[in-house]
Amino acid sequence: MTFFRSRLRLATAFLATSCAALATPDDAAASDPATPARTEIVRASDPPDALDAIVLGIVEGVTEYLPVSSTGHLVIANHFLDLESTVPLYDGEGQMLWAKKPSPRHPEGEPLTIKAAADAYAVIIQAGAIAAVGLIYWRRLLQIARGLFGNSPDGVRLLRNIVLACIPPGLAGLLLGDFIDSHLFSIRTVAWALVAGSVLMVAAEWWRKRQPRRIVEYTGEDLKAGQALFIGFAQCLALWPGMSRSMVTMVAGYFTGMRPARSAEFSFLAGFALLSAAALYKSWKAGPAVIEVFGWSNTLLGMLVATIAAVIAIKGFVGYLSRHGLGIFAIYRLALAAVLFVWFV
Repeated sequence: MTFFRSRLRLATAFLATSCAALATPDDAAASDPATPARTEIVRASDPPDALDAIVLGIVEGVTEYLPVSSTGHLVIANHFLDLESTVPLYDGEGQMLWAKKPSPRHPEGEPLTIKAAADAYAVIIQAGAIAAVGLIYWRRLLQIARGLFGNSPDGVRLLRNIVLACIPPGLAGLLLGDFIDSHLFSIRTVAWALVAGSVLMVAAEWWRKRQPRRIVEYTGEDLKAGQALFIGFAQCLALWPGMSRSMVTMVAGYFTGMRPARSAEFSFLAGFALLSAAALYKSWKAGPAVIEVFGWSNTLLGMLVATIAAVIAIKGFVGYLSRHGLGIFAIYRLALAAVLFVWFV
């Protein structure tokens, strides 16, 4: 059985980022979250293993900066890896573990489950993808740092535009985070987001090819404040798992007049700030729960794998985008959504 399980997981490393998914798992919810029925005790001493961390790290790193939605692919990967259990977890002494302990504001609390830990893990290992941007675009980040000390006017403008692009999705994430975690992390919602994003990408490519004179060779620091805010509001769409933050940022960059490669660069730099904030916030809120389930070694392993995969993906993607645009990714999203609907409806 162990051999079969290992082979199945190896297969998911390839399939998780392609077009397949399993049927919806049963969502057995207890009538009282604070005192769920203990039909079985699941101990946190039996966590997801290193292969889970490697698979999730590859999926995160490859898809984070591609316009295909890393969150959506991680939701699919969690199905393959059987990380969707909603059975409450208990420690070795039979004491319940909590994702959110009971409090005056939330007296019922939220028991820790494999699914809750896996959803938080997907956000925390974004730190690896963030590190990849730092390794590739360190000169741009140094330019921003020099701007803070008054040595680079371009760096100041670039920082201003990144901040403006991050404010709307940051506020929206704080306000809607609990709703998103509770209602939008499913294959069905991911499939619809893949379709919606494909339509948006096709429209953007159609518009770009018919406005060649408006597409200019300017960079993130050349954006006006209003254009940066426009990109920021567009990023709010990416809170819908399956939509893709990098996709909506690049599409919004198209509509402001940026070329594909420059639009991608600004997307990566904005993502460096936004994803850093999201990863830090999720680490503060759910870090102990993730460590309880995945362990320190598997959490760090997922980050490392995500870093390596993201470096490779970014370098290949920017070169491809300069020559071909977003069209192929729209086709991929539609194909993946079609398979998900076939399995899911």
